[in-house]
Amino acid sequence: MSWLTTVLAVLPLVGALLVLPLKGPIVRWVGLMAALLTLVVSVFVAVFFRFGTSLLADDFVPADLDVSYEWLSALGVSYDLKLDGMGLVMVLLTGFLVPLVLIAEWKTGTDEVNPAADPADSSNPRPWSGKAYVALILLVESFSLFVFLAGDVLLFYIFFEATLIPMYFLIAGFGSDRAAARKAALKFVLFGLAGGLIMLFGVVGTAALSADAMADGSISLNIATLASLDLSGSVLAKIVFLAFFVAFALKAPMVPAHTWLPAAAAQSTPGGAALMVAVLDKLGTFGMIRLCLELFPGEAKWATPVIVVLALISIFYGGLAAVGQKNLMRLVAFTSISHFGFMVLGIFALTTPALTGSIFYMVNHGLATGALFLLVGYLIKRRGSADISAFGGVAKIAPVAAGFTLLAGLAGCALPGTSSFVSEFLIMAGTWPRFHVVAGIAAVATVLAALYILWMYQRVMTGPLDDDVRQAIGGDLTWRERLAVVPLLIAIVGLGFFPRPALDIIEPTTAELMVTVQATDPAVVVDLEGVD
Repeated sequence: MSWLTTVLAVLPLVGALLVLPLKGPIVRWVGLMAALLTLVVSVFVAVFFRFGTSLLADDFVPADLDVSYEWLSALGVSYDLKLDGMGLVMVLLTGFLVPLVLIAEWKTGTDEVNPAADPADSSNPRPWSGKAYVALILLVESFSLFVFLAGDVLLFYIFFEATLIPMYFLIAGFGSDRAAARKAALKFVLFGLAGGLIMLFGVVGTAALSADAMADGSISLNIATLASLDLSGSVLAKIVFLAFFVAFALKAPMVPAHTWLPAAAAQSTPGGAALMVAVLDKLGTFGMIRLCLELFPGEAKWATPVIVVLALISIFYGGLAAVGQKNLMRLVAFTSISHFGFMVLGIFALTTPALTGSIFYMVNHGLATGALFLLVGYLIKRRGSADISAFGGVAKIAPVAAGFTLLAGLAGCALPGTSSFVSEFLIMAGTWPRFHVVAGIAAVATVLAALYILWMYQRVMTGPLDDDVRQAIGGDLTWRERLAVVPLLIAIVGLGFFPRPALDIIEPTTAELMVTVQATDPAVVVDLEGVD
């Protein structure tokens, strides 16, 4: 069954190629079918990963889903795909989100969106064709899946960088303003290329370190092989670790390398922004675990104090910046910077609960932020403006949209009963035994989350309803808009009350990571002296 992982990653790529010669509505149907088929295969892979080949037997036999073929043997490079719990939950998130994005953006790139657009008017551009949009979304999905499955450092790097290409065109070709969209897309790709160049040095440095560590002096870029070697301890190892971390911090993004995200999100379509933040940006936190922790555990411990402080800064900066935003898309983008700070904090707290919570948070943030981007996107398209001041009283004419937005926003606040609460609680509980002060300070940021979400909801959904807002919004969510959002909300609540299926997949990977990093969970001592 090892061929399944290759099929899974290639399916969206095949779908993107299939839509190119097509015209008309069939383009969207073919794209959606390709995305749904990818979701079906990802679920099939998850069943085999979780239960093995003997699904109905009492003694489950693990299925062999890994694949490895020599590619550039002289350089120690192989076509290697591997699957663990962390990769699986990200594969499932990607497969789940992409069909919903295609449904949500069903009319993007058609004349129905902007029929009176003048191509010469940069403030009111006609977007690129719907065919291009569908193909680019599927390319982003395929390249991201290859990263989540990569078992070779060079393969990881190639597809990590390849994701920049379709996302650049999604921003530049479908932005709300042609000039601003191109500027935001250029900024996005420049930050990405800068991170890629730094990461390339890390790849070369890793090859050099492997040659020193291998008994026969050969080179290997296989992640499993490298994890079994002792690459830590040298100055070069520290430099390589920093190269990987900086590249991933640019992608995540972390403060101060975050400035590309708000502009890119503001100029993207809601579906493009959802895919960018929910999936692409997770390549950063995913890479921190896959390459930084697994290959350089000693350097990870060495850099932890500084990284934890940077994570804390990101948490507060993102929250405070979100409070002051006047643009809905930028507000959601800044909330993500704060959430990524929590993920990085959980990764480098180096405890079992914190690592588990961080991996789970990658999924839950994707669900909540994806839903929130789609919902505010619906309002922006109808109103013709992303300014919060242009709204007010929307709940009076769109109560379902208001309720869905409140639920998605509260999930971003880690409200108990939502999936984000489970992951954020695990991060805080896992950070506390090792970094008491940091965990205590980070807990205060939950107040900021409630502030920026509830204040946004108050200004947009409550208050008096002006006639121009009533006419622009028109009514509540259509059936297609609900179809795109409801599955995300169901997943948010379902994993909030029943997180065990996801945690059962993640926890074995966390246990292996703790062994690799040679970290143990600090003992929690409760002083009961003087308590009757």
